[in-house]
Amino acid sequence: MKGLFFYAKVLPCFKIYSMDTVKEGKTAAIVGYLTMIGALIALSMNMEPKNDFARFHIRQAFGLHLLFLACSLFLSQWFNNYAWYGLYVFYIVLWFYGFLAALSGKKSLVPLVGSYFQKWFTFIQ
Repeated sequence: MKGLFFYAKVLPCFKIYSMDTVKEGKTAAIVGYLTMIGALIALSMNMEPKNDFARFHIRQAFGLHLLFLACSLFLSQWFNNYAWYGLYVFYIVLWFYGFLAALSGKKSLVPLVGSYFQKWFTFIQ
């Protein structure tokens, strides 16, 4: 247990949540990963009783969906099948990582881009 509290002090992105906090925000966190519209629905679900766990995952999911749409718009002008395959593999792997973290009740940043999503989408409260 000493190691867990060590990481909570050293890493600002690592926070220990109570089971009640995770349980209350889990539905909104999972809905956020479904689609871009799901992220907007989860955003509205988290408006009244604000939940830190749900907010974290809504930011991650919103960023993933937005990044995928931006890259898709770019690739629609520059057509290459292998680039599309790479985009889909990148998106699906990161999506599963975030979705499984929300299902298991863990707060883990999506690799490579998760820390940026937490900085950029501070308007998601």
